[in-house]
Amino acid sequence: MEEQKVAIVGGGPAGLMAAEALSQRGLQAEVFERMPTVGRKFLLAGRGGLNLTSGQPLDLFLERFQPPCKQLQDALRAFGPEAVRDWAAGLGIETFVGTSGRVFPLDMKAAPLLRAWVSRLRRAGVRFHPRHRWAGWSPELNLHFETPAGPRLIRPPAVILAAGGASWSRLGSDGAWVPLLADRGVGIAPLRPANCGFEVSWSPHFRERFAGTPVKSVTARLPGGEPRQGEFVVTGFGVEGSLIYPFSAALRDEIERSGSARLLLDLLPGRDLQRLERELSAPRGSRSLSEHLRRRTGIQGVQAGLVRERLSPEDLARPERLARGLKELPLVLAAPRPLEEAISTAGGVRFEELDKRFMLRGFPGLFCAGEMLDWEAPTGGYLLTGCLATGRRAGEGAADWLEGR
Repeated sequence: MEEQKVAIVGGGPAGLMAAEALSQRGLQAEVFERMPTVGRKFLLAGRGGLNLTSGQPLDLFLERFQPPCKQLQDALRAFGPEAVRDWAAGLGIETFVGTSGRVFPLDMKAAPLLRAWVSRLRRAGVRFHPRHRWAGWSPELNLHFETPAGPRLIRPPAVILAAGGASWSRLGSDGAWVPLLADRGVGIAPLRPANCGFEVSWSPHFRERFAGTPVKSVTARLPGGEPRQGEFVVTGFGVEGSLIYPFSAALRDEIERSGSARLLLDLLPGRDLQRLERELSAPRGSRSLSEHLRRRTGIQGVQAGLVRERLSPEDLARPERLARGLKELPLVLAAPRPLEEAISTAGGVRFEELDKRFMLRGFPGLFCAGEMLDWEAPTGGYLLTGCLATGRRAGEGAADWLEGR
């Protein structure tokens, strides 16, 4: 058995930020990571351009995190979007706000930031222990890790758990910590997919012809909700993409309640309903409906396929109903895709289990951070900022607790 200072379980953004907060307080941090290297999900998430945070005003930024929670909001107020940009600048990474309001490094890459961060942590005395899979506690309440060299037991004075959610398990986050904490009586909300694709019952013809095709320049909304503009991708199983993800929590919850959910698509957001009705009421002569749609509205390709897929023959035959369908095309979603495929995870350790330092109330010296907590947010920089903010708060909380013991 070994004596350590503060053990951090998990080498993702939350764990690394906890280590940074501890080192800034003059405390030794030891990061135990299941994978051969740290930050693997961070690197993959940045493959298409690392979205660090959002350029939104803080109050609007906070509204995107669910469920509302004082501990989480306090952490985000202490380390929000501006603090993230300042932190990146301290690593030599300049950032910019894109046209979407999202914040990116100038080179759009994750690897340079991660390298600079890990290098700075090493210089500050943080030690890294790869290939250490946390397996709970020994009978003597030592932290138990499985390693290539065999079991390893340690008894640090404080532990920060930042083991991630349960999506993209090949990168290290598999949710294996859930029974380890649940068996000790910690309240945990069930892990569910967030920012995920959804299943739609496409016809074989539509699936074969359009799977993999993007649907661009449309808006989507929930019934009774506000529209969002963007694009999504038709897949063999249904739909996924940046326009779908902001609705995923509401869609997932509605499916759990009712067995299905509806998303309404406006295929022509630049045209009003009355204009469409007039255009579609024009005689089409010998032209096919597809050609009539293309000439009068510009609808063709995958969008025309969606129209035929979702509207009845009666709707297609009547201009006023066809116009309504183009403006409110109902997409019926049957199920979210499996948790393994989701970008992020909802559910986790309930915040009522934590004090303001992010320490488990029933377990002095045991802290939690990152995606293993019960919160969710859309893509767009919210997820990464949430992990960084909660990691910093847990690190500071552990330092406060150790200094005040």
